[in-house]
Amino acid sequence: MLRISALFLTALVLLAAAGMARAQTIHLPPAVSQSQGMGKVPVSTGDDVQKKQAAAANQQRQLEIRRDTEKMLELTSELKEYLLKNDQTVMSLDAIKKAEQIEKLAHGVKSKMKQLY
Repeated sequence: MLRISALFLTALVLLAAAGMARAQTIHLPPAVSQSQGMGKVPVSTGDDVQKKQAAAANQQRQLEIRRDTEKMLELTSELKEYLLKNDQTVMSLDAIKKAEQIEKLAHGVKSKMKQLY
């Protein structure tokens, strides 16, 4: 009786191992599994799409950089005129806000310029 249960247990272990081996079969996509050799890898057109998207994003960043630098030039000119006309010991809240806007735009332009390449 002990031998029968040992044989039964061994058979169960072998069946489980065979089932696990079947579960680990790797299924390749048809383009890879039907190719003539391992050196032939299918080429996707995803690279072209990514290149076009990157070029469009760079072009958009360049437009934003131009827009922001024009705004900085405008604000800087206004701030310069204000400083020439008024007493420099007291700054108005408007002048401080313009200086902060210039700083914010400058940081944005710098960040966008780093992303171009």
